[in-house]
Amino acid sequence: MAKWVYTFGDGKAEGDAGMKNLLGGKGANLAEMSNLGLPVPPGFTISTDVCTHYYAHERTYPEELKGQVETALAHVGKLTGRVFGDAANPLLVSVRSGARASMPGMMDTVLNLGLNDETVEALAKQAGDRRFALDSYRRFITMYSDVVLEVGHHHFEDILEEHKERKNYQLDTDLTADDWAQLIVKYKAAVKRELGKDFPQDPKEQLWGAIGAVFGSWMNARAIKYRELNDIPASWGTAVNVQAMVFGNLGETSATGVAFTRNPSTGAKELYGEFLINAQGEDVVAGIRTPQDITEAAKIAAGSDKPSMEKAMPEAYAELVRIYGALEKHYRDMQDMEFTVESGKLWMLQTRNGKRTTKAALRIAVDLASEGLISRAEAVQRIEPASLDQLLHPTIDPKAPRTIIATGLPASPGAAAGAIVFSSDEAEEAKKQGRKVILVRVETSPEDIHGMHAAEGILTTRGGMTSHAAVVARGMGKPCVSGAGSIRVDYAKQTLTAMGKTLNKGDAITIDGGTGQVLLGEAPMQEPELSGEFAQLMEWADGARRMKVRANADTPLDAATARKFGAEGIGLCRTEHMFFEGDRIVAVREMILSDDEKGRRAALAKLLPMQRSDFAKLFEIMHGLPVTIRLLDPPLHEFLPHTDAEIAEVSKAMGASPEKLKARAHELHEFNPMLGFRGCRLAIAYPEIAEMQARAIFEAAVEAAKKTGEPVVPEVMVPLVMTKPEFDLVKDRIDAMAAAVAKETGAKVEYQVGTMIELPRACLMAGEIAQSAEFFSFGTNDLTQTTLGISRDDAASFLGPYTAKGIIPADPFVTIDQEGVGALVKLAVKGGQATRPKIKLGICGEHGGDPASIVFCESAGLDYVSCSPYRAPIARLSAAQAALGKLKEKDA
Repeated sequence: MAKWVYTFGDGKAEGDAGMKNLLGGKGANLAEMSNLGLPVPPGFTISTDVCTHYYAHERTYPEELKGQVETALAHVGKLTGRVFGDAANPLLVSVRSGARASMPGMMDTVLNLGLNDETVEALAKQAGDRRFALDSYRRFITMYSDVVLEVGHHHFEDILEEHKERKNYQLDTDLTADDWAQLIVKYKAAVKRELGKDFPQDPKEQLWGAIGAVFGSWMNARAIKYRELNDIPASWGTAVNVQAMVFGNLGETSATGVAFTRNPSTGAKELYGEFLINAQGEDVVAGIRTPQDITEAAKIAAGSDKPSMEKAMPEAYAELVRIYGALEKHYRDMQDMEFTVESGKLWMLQTRNGKRTTKAALRIAVDLASEGLISRAEAVQRIEPASLDQLLHPTIDPKAPRTIIATGLPASPGAAAGAIVFSSDEAEEAKKQGRKVILVRVETSPEDIHGMHAAEGILTTRGGMTSHAAVVARGMGKPCVSGAGSIRVDYAKQTLTAMGKTLNKGDAITIDGGTGQVLLGEAPMQEPELSGEFAQLMEWADGARRMKVRANADTPLDAATARKFGAEGIGLCRTEHMFFEGDRIVAVREMILSDDEKGRRAALAKLLPMQRSDFAKLFEIMHGLPVTIRLLDPPLHEFLPHTDAEIAEVSKAMGASPEKLKARAHELHEFNPMLGFRGCRLAIAYPEIAEMQARAIFEAAVEAAKKTGEPVVPEVMVPLVMTKPEFDLVKDRIDAMAAAVAKETGAKVEYQVGTMIELPRACLMAGEIAQSAEFFSFGTNDLTQTTLGISRDDAASFLGPYTAKGIIPADPFVTIDQEGVGALVKLAVKGGQATRPKIKLGICGEHGGDPASIVFCESAGLDYVSCSPYRAPIARLSAAQAALGKLKEKDA
């Protein structure tokens, strides 16, 4: 018989941490903590296989599941000394989701399940506290109605707020047992009014309703969006964890909280978190009450007047410190823990590897390696390469004046500026229009996931450091200020009021996630310092990787940025990008519109000193590192004059009539220019263009070598080659110019001539082309277009549905299509190496900065990747992880 249910508790479990795929992260870690002898309320996990079955069989369960759940409930009852559904001695449970990948707040939870009009009286009698029992019952009705019955939370919130206002209560804790009794009657009436039937009283009906709701929430809109943003497959499914309740709302000796074993914002080695006395879990994350600090040091730093857990509950605090040390040592990583204190006893409800900012992740990885808990190789593999992008976001210039209108909690570091919007839909729409916005909410909920992703930063007026906004923002690398309680938000009027100032939707603000400050207007920003733990980890990564990392750079600023971020040369200099400004564009237009060689050479003579100067600057900045310069590539139409004023400007420079130039421009018009007169085709038709560019390269190399004292070895790249004869014709002109410059200057320049492989035919003929070409650089942007028959500029309208329906795994212009384009790359590598065993192999398309594509490049045996200067750190780390992964596979 198939096993669908796994129990845990009382120092034993049927699972362990290694069963994450089957039990989900939460279930596997509950089992592991039980096996470690930690205080975990007993319970059981319904496996992810049930979720898979549920969706594969029209939302029905396996036949054996009901019996296995009842057996597991009896087992939990035995361990707790209670009976599920018993009127006198009831077992109450929580029902929580637990996917193998952490998805905080995305799916549904139900607490206090098993309460009804009878069992609530038994709970009151056993606890000796009627108010506590009724508080728990009203929580259950609210949560179950919202999650399972789909009676919105606001129905109950409105009833509660009206009651508090009438009684002049400020907090939920002000309500008495009689108050809760009155409200429970109103809550149940609201359910009947909305559904036409009574709130369910049968605990078994409640349990199966909650299990179904948790499985159902795997496919809710916010969970789907979260999976899409975090590359989590829908096929993984979620587990369901059913666990005996422990109560943090059982008076002043009870509490609930969330703690991290290290600071998730900075990575500092300190117990970090929040708790609430006389509360249940949702109170901490929902921001309904202001949480208290766990440690006395944090309380003092925050200037709080509320007691810390360290002072208010010293015994439970000491136990928490002991457990967090044991868990971090066991898991060898920073842990995110949920706990409850019931009548002074600490219970652990969850542990998982904590989400953290990239800044914190770097510090934690380096510290754990320094402490000997992990190796340096593990530290390198612990950092998500794409997350390094967070470190490249600007911070507020410390010299800039700050008009502070509010201060909240520094929930997620970094700074962001933008126009105020008050809804997630508005944020998403603004992003589509290219506008930068700050999402301002009283508090965020899982339904805001799309708006948080679209916004530059998030500002909330409620919530603590472990609120939904804080946790999700840190995971996304977005700056966030939470709990800015002095701000008043009016959704109806679309205004924000702080310090007597009223700002409207669209007004600019800046948030500083490092200090919690909210500033009026857009503050000037500065680039971060990439030192400390970042520098240390990158040093370890550089020592582990095999592939070199270069940058795509066309200007001195690009080249300087590339060096700052650790690039080891330039893998692609697009010479056409040097032609689009001032006098240059006029000279280029002269060249194109000339109808004979003499006219073209006259125009090229104007361009030669400009090109030479540009190349010399790049060579000087790179100081002897390799620089690959691609000859003129784009379609001529990109340079043609289109307006009468532009034609008149060229006409004056050339001394030719505007009518003649218009006619010439018409002659050069192409219906499909990306597959037209471009690349090496230009150099074959007009060899003087290649000659001018080659002369500029070699003269610049001589000039730069004299200045730097480092020999320059330029790599001249011929674009869009599909045959060896094409390449040979252009190479002959390059070689001739090298010889001429050597003769004129008396300085011989070492150089290589290679080609950009960007056409399927070039991949098929690579062996033949390599007879002449000394290096291949794969231009995967065009290779993807020509292999898939998809225009990168027009693909956005249909690639979304393709990835959503699983036709392709990812956008092929973001992550390389390994089955198609990748197969051609490997074929070209094999062909090139067969002819020229030591041929240099690189990639210079956008894929050169994509971590998944870099793993492919390592497997294909490329020598280097080239990417945007700002993605060089990502490429360096990705290349190291790819090499370490390959080494691990070899050892296995």
